[in-house]
Formats: sequence, structure tokens, C-alpha cells
Amino acid sequence: MTNNQINPKKLSLSKWTAVTPKNKEKHFLVTKVIKAEDSELVVACLLEAVLTGREYQMDWRDLKDNSVWLPGWR
Repeated sequence: MTNNQINPKKLSLSKWTAVTPKNKEKHFLVTKVIKAEDSELVVACLLEAVLTGREYQMDWRDLKDNSVWLPGWR
């Protein structure tokens, strides 16, 4: 297993594809980057499913797992 290389400063508005789509949600856009209070440290991100518009908050480091997420829309 290899990891996706991610720069947290470039995470905003990045596009992602779920390897195993659920609820027909395959393509996602990072709509918000959540930082720790009183810090520039990125702790989470908000992903929006393109098809349904549903939003999911997750640890941004989970996007590094290429068995779950692929960068870009495929």
C-alpha cells in the first residue's frame, strides 16, 4: 500500500474519488479545511459529495490512504 502525498496547505477545493463508493457518492470536493484553535495546524476537512451535496467531516490524513481515496476525479 502506498500513500497519497498531500500538502495540507493545498487541500482546499481539492478533488477526490472514493475507491468504494457508498450511496452512489464517488466524487468529492474539499469545501472547508478545519484548523486547530489558535493554530495553523490542519486537523480535519469537510468533504462534499458532488452527486448528493452531502457533507462529511473527516481527519484530512485519512485521504492519504489510497486503498480508500484517489486524488482527482476518476
